[in-house]
Amino acid sequence: MQILKKTGKRIFALAVSVMMTFTAVGCGVSTSGKSDKVVFRMAIVDGETSPIYKGAKAMADKVFEKTDGKVEIVVVTGGALGDERGSVELAMQGDLDIASAANSVLTNWIPEMDILDQAYLWTNKDQAHAAVDGELGDLIDKAAEEKLGVHVIGYLESGFRDTFAKKPIENVDDFKGVKIRTMQNKYHMAAFQSFGAMPTAMAYNEVFTALQQGTIDACENAVSNCLSNGYYEVTKHVTFTHHAFTYIPVLMSDKAWNKIPEDLRDEFIEGCKEGYVEQRRFLDEANEDAIKQLKEKGVEFNEIDTKVFKECYQKSAKEKGFTFNPEWQAAVDKAISENP
Repeated sequence: MQILKKTGKRIFALAVSVMMTFTAVGCGVSTSGKSDKVVFRMAIVDGETSPIYKGAKAMADKVFEKTDGKVEIVVVTGGALGDERGSVELAMQGDLDIASAANSVLTNWIPEMDILDQAYLWTNKDQAHAAVDGELGDLIDKAAEEKLGVHVIGYLESGFRDTFAKKPIENVDDFKGVKIRTMQNKYHMAAFQSFGAMPTAMAYNEVFTALQQGTIDACENAVSNCLSNGYYEVTKHVTFTHHAFTYIPVLMSDKAWNKIPEDLRDEFIEGCKEGYVEQRRFLDEANEDAIKQLKEKGVEFNEIDTKVFKECYQKSAKEKGFTFNPEWQAAVDKAISENP
């Protein structure tokens, strides 16, 4: 009986120890005995093979390096901590350290950000990067703090979006009558309508089945996603429409931000920036590799005159009366003019 009591006490003590460990990690406090170390969780919806994960991991590695191991970021993948909108809400409440979400998701709280949802906003990557690295990024940072109570610590991205279709699309006329899945985004949908297509909003996880069953004829996303999601099995034609550019802002809760020692905040931000800038290279490499693999799998690629497509969209946008915050428009115009 005495042995059982002692064993029971040991088990209870072990259980309490484990609970304290998980509680400490959840609060961003190190369990290593070093009181000056903090640990944060970053949520992403992508898996570990994606360029987004590689970028998030690069941010974590650079932060760890710059802060001499005093600040650690643990990247949690696959939406395990919630979808994009849900994780942002958790960060706003202080229940999640770091969230990530596409720029279109953030328009739910920062309507001015809908300027980034326009089709054919950027003609090259340099413009897109200069915008968030410059004045437009400053506006986003300020709005995120004022309206969401979070700090923008980085900009991951999935880059330009292209079209994957069952039949070749080489010009605007080829889009007529094509049923294409898009995000629930009035600017993207207006673009494809201006091409003569029939855009339909659909949950991301339903796209492959819809393509198989013929519910839709095409979809659009980053080229690397055509490979990773297996779309190439039913869409043998990729057209470089480059119709939209998607950012994945990384947001830190104010509660977590205040746990970073003030003398390490510059190093923290420096590490984050080095990491997300490196992700741009990872994305380029992933897309180049995807193109190579897709060609080997029999997928054909089509270059188009995007100027014609841009004119179609801009005519439609004018008819629909799309307008944007003047200050934000000026920041966009600056990024464009300085990176022709």
